[in-house]
Amino acid sequence: MLTCDICAEDFLLEEDLKTHLLLSHEENAMSCPLCPLSGVSYDELCFHVSSAHPEEQRPTQSRSEFPEEQNLNQFRCASGSSGGTNAEDTEDAESSLSRSCSMEGAVAGVNTDSVETGGVCPSPGGTAPVSVSPQKPKTRTEFSLSSKAKKKRLSSPRKDHLQLSCPLCALVCSNSFILQEHVELHLIEQRSPEGASQEAGSPAVKSSLSSGSPSEGRRFECPLCSLLCTDSFSLQEHVELHLDHGAAALSSGGPGSDLELAQRLQEEEEQRRKQEEAWQEREEFKKLQRQFGVDSSGGYSRQMERTMERAVARGLMDPAEFHSKRAEIKESLASGMDDGRTRTCGVIRALYEYYQTDCRDCIHVWLSAETDHFCSSTGDKGWGCGYRNFQMILSSLHRIDTYAPVLQERTVPSIPQVQRMIEEAWREGMDAQGALHFDHRLQGTRAWIGATEIYSLLTSLSISAHIVDFHKPTGPGDTHPRLFEWVKQYFSQSSSNKLPPRLVQTSLPPLYLQHQGHSRSIIGLEQKKNGSLCLLLLDPASTVSEARKLLSRDSVGSALRCVRKFSSGLKHTQYQVVALQGVLSAEEKQISILNSRTLCAERIP
Repeated sequence: MLTCDICAEDFLLEEDLKTHLLLSHEENAMSCPLCPLSGVSYDELCFHVSSAHPEEQRPTQSRSEFPEEQNLNQFRCASGSSGGTNAEDTEDAESSLSRSCSMEGAVAGVNTDSVETGGVCPSPGGTAPVSVSPQKPKTRTEFSLSSKAKKKRLSSPRKDHLQLSCPLCALVCSNSFILQEHVELHLIEQRSPEGASQEAGSPAVKSSLSSGSPSEGRRFECPLCSLLCTDSFSLQEHVELHLDHGAAALSSGGPGSDLELAQRLQEEEEQRRKQEEAWQEREEFKKLQRQFGVDSSGGYSRQMERTMERAVARGLMDPAEFHSKRAEIKESLASGMDDGRTRTCGVIRALYEYYQTDCRDCIHVWLSAETDHFCSSTGDKGWGCGYRNFQMILSSLHRIDTYAPVLQERTVPSIPQVQRMIEEAWREGMDAQGALHFDHRLQGTRAWIGATEIYSLLTSLSISAHIVDFHKPTGPGDTHPRLFEWVKQYFSQSSSNKLPPRLVQTSLPPLYLQHQGHSRSIIGLEQKKNGSLCLLLLDPASTVSEARKLLSRDSVGSALRCVRKFSSGLKHTQYQVVALQGVLSAEEKQISILNSRTLCAERIP
């Protein structure tokens, strides 16, 4: 049996019911029994009654499926549309009419408390009051069922009308009034925590959450814990809880107390300072490595090749000449001997002849044994002064009978060979601290050497040497008069107590003079008539042409200007001198090697 939801008429076949609906109930001819709304379809009217008049619905048993349809049937029967009436229809009509009156009274400002509690309401015409039965409040179960019914009917809107989309979900409505009531239903559900909690497990809500529909609204993220809140008020309360908890922890002296916070900040600042200092130390160490040639950037051979390559690129050297010179350099380095290109012989003899005839303002002149001058080349320019000074000293030792027996060869080694000799001295146990400073490696580097390396090298050759340290100035204007006096004593030690002659050529080797950044060789000393002293120095930085000017009688006077150094010309803070004192026996050499582990210089003053 099929029943019409509008007029409650029964039909046997579905075709009869459809014909009845088309003939008796025209589409969009429905009107609301509780308000002036009219001209809507059946589905729209049902939704309007359920959303706009939820308080007038009463869960009564009828043949209709939804409460809204029951109210609509009551209204139809009360209006006397067709057919006769019975007692039940009359009672339903009176109930619908009373609800209509209560709604109109509410709109007009009439107190509806009497209506809800079983009072009376004036009739539409104002002639006689109509009694109204008390209405039972809607329960939670009814509210949930009503919401489910609304969503079920709204899930399939009509497609032949105007399409209006809900801004909070994916529903499409065909009428602006329906859309407005639908949005109001959203707001009612949000304000009702009971309805929200009961509908949380419904399929419609689950589908909305799973599909990420716009009904979720905007999310506000907590800046302290990344919690998502639905509105700004909840976010504000949540953040205030964070602040209250932090204030409570600070007041109670917990982990976030002022003392621990200050300690943590101090530790972080200390750690940051240590990191900055470590980084600065690494950068300074790299600069020192580049400055002293221990940064693995190539040694003597590589520097000479680069210099010749630049000369070829600038057109100053032919490619054929480049390959010829490179072959000669490799051959010389393979032999271990110096090629003699930077060597100037006969310097001391030329100075001796000059002082015999000229320079009458000197009352005394002391000269060392015959020494050759070695200047820097393209392969060691900027860092090879220590090696060149050792070559000068070694050239003098070859001419002194005291040192000749301990020197197996009469040749002067090249700079790479001198580097190998120093490494061999380290392997014998000489100057362990100095070896560690250079990482036990000099070959293939441009590392600078100083007084300690010269001492180690001479000791390994069984030559007695010691270091004298003039660690601070001893005269006015940061001068070192004690250094000049010490050099005078060194060269005059072979003289007798008698008054020495004006010019003396000793059999002593030259002295190695070291200061910050450079080293030279002391080959003699002048004493002027006014008592001032002047050192005679051979500088590896001088070129071959400048050194050979000393050999010419016409130019030796002017060339001496580069050799003489008065006290006012030596103003470095510290100077070190390496002096030779004879040869060592095997036992004395072992003692010197053991003493070099704690190598100490003689400090003057």
